[in-house]
Amino acid sequence: MIICAAALGALQVAGSAAVNAAPAANNANAVDYRQHIMNTLNEQAAALGQILSGAAPDDNVLAHLDVLALTASTALKAFELKVPGREARPEVWAKWADFSQRMTEFAQKTAAMAKLGHEQGKEAALANVVDALSCKKCHDTYRKEQPAK
Repeated sequence: MIICAAALGALQVAGSAAVNAAPAANNANAVDYRQHIMNTLNEQAAALGQILSGAAPDDNVLAHLDVLALTASTALKAFELKVPGREARPEVWAKWADFSQRMTEFAQKTAAMAKLGHEQGKEAALANVVDALSCKKCHDTYRKEQPAK
């Protein structure tokens, strides 16, 4: 029991140090974090695309919808440090009100789609994919073009 209490105390100290260090994160870390969030969104959207095209089974639709909704709910926060870099155009911060509104709507739509999937089934949720994942509208304004692979 003493070992568990000591371990818990160490985790609390480490956790508070990590939280206190968060505002001091350097620019590269902020950009990397943002990239991880956006990559997760992209990968989940790609998985749903494979499912919709019949290239992958639909057994995990609800899991993909949940991950997508959860990640979308964190995406705006990843841009709040206002650190330019990688694929984010300066317009993200120059037009912050519009960008944040779009990201908030995206999070709301993906959450509603996931909820619909749990309440009415995956077919009902998948019928909303095109509306919920209208990423191109935002990317056209706020994302730099990626070089062809």
